[in-house]
Amino acid sequence: MKTLSKLAPTAVLSALRDFMRVEAAGGILLMAAAAAALLVANSPFADGYFAAKASYIGPLTLSYWINDGLMALFFLLVGLEIKREFIEGQLSTASSRILPALAAGGGVAVPAIVYLLIAGGDPALARGWAIPAATDIAFALGILALLGSRAPVSLKVLLTAIAVIDDLVAVAIIAVFFTEDLSLLPLGIGIAGVIFLAVLNRSGVRSLWIYGLIGLGVWAAVLLSGVHATLAGVAVALTIPLSPAARRNADAVTTKAVEDVSPLHRLEHGLHPWIAFGVIPLFGFFNAGVALGGMSPASLASPLPLGIALGLVVGKQIGIFGAIFAAVRAGLAPLPEGASWMQIYGLSLLCGIGFTMSLFIGGLAFPDPATLDMVRIGVLSGSIVAALAGYVVLRFAKDRTALH
Repeated sequence: MKTLSKLAPTAVLSALRDFMRVEAAGGILLMAAAAAALLVANSPFADGYFAAKASYIGPLTLSYWINDGLMALFFLLVGLEIKREFIEGQLSTASSRILPALAAGGGVAVPAIVYLLIAGGDPALARGWAIPAATDIAFALGILALLGSRAPVSLKVLLTAIAVIDDLVAVAIIAVFFTEDLSLLPLGIGIAGVIFLAVLNRSGVRSLWIYGLIGLGVWAAVLLSGVHATLAGVAVALTIPLSPAARRNADAVTTKAVEDVSPLHRLEHGLHPWIAFGVIPLFGFFNAGVALGGMSPASLASPLPLGIALGLVVGKQIGIFGAIFAAVRAGLAPLPEGASWMQIYGLSLLCGIGFTMSLFIGGLAFPDPATLDMVRIGVLSGSIVAALAGYVVLRFAKDRTALH
């Protein structure tokens, strides 16, 4: 039987364009939310802002509900995107995975090395090595959206593919390095729930309500187990059915038709605007705010924020550009269609925008409020420099067609 991507390439490409458009618009909103957080945290409204974060809603604080509850929905979307890209999207073939996989690998390893060279001398800070390893796809695509036609589509596709693999690595890092004090009984219940969902998938059950209700139970069990609750979102996402039961009349397949018959497409399509325009800006607003009044220039240049910032700005561009250059020169993969080396360099800079995932990992690595403020300074400063530098390079870079 033919794969869906072969049956409906137009639908898959249309879905990719829709994805990038929503991510780009959400990224611009995320920038505004981060800026608003910094303004409020350094304004007369600061006391109310910090009090709201610590206020209780039921058994948990507002920050906890956002970071462990709503962000589970973000990770659910991440899992859906990873599954879709690897089955029918830009990463569905071995050859299409080579360049983004090598780039993502370099973009994780080199920033971690840069961070450890600067901050790793202090054993208490060494656990932050993964903070500069992630790319914020929404923020980066938002910058590309501001560039319009100056950024070729192939560049946006490569950025999306790198970020998808980057997210997969970040999920693995969270699972392996930030899981402590396991409670086996709730963990076993959570695993059993995921296995049951996988059985439902194999049995042809396609009702999203069933997956949602059981998935909520999985989230609660994982929350109680000591494993970070957001990982439940990824695990549940991988059980959502993607391949339609009936893939007939292939020539008539459209984006809407694919969404109608595939539970994964329906769920991703339904969740995406809520995540991009609600959850992520909310997370950014309540996690980017840091009071700068009591900070000296020396504290801002201390090993923790400096290691994070340089990991994002220097490590990302070296790791990603170096990996892409080596892969193309070695003949392992071609340069993206129409893109010049200067545009690849600009993309490598944009991948240094860590923000959402970097702030998230930073909160896991350093829960202490004072240390977390230093993390925020490092993530914000590094992401801003990477965004501005990437924008300037891509603003004036020419594609290969303009160079001939």
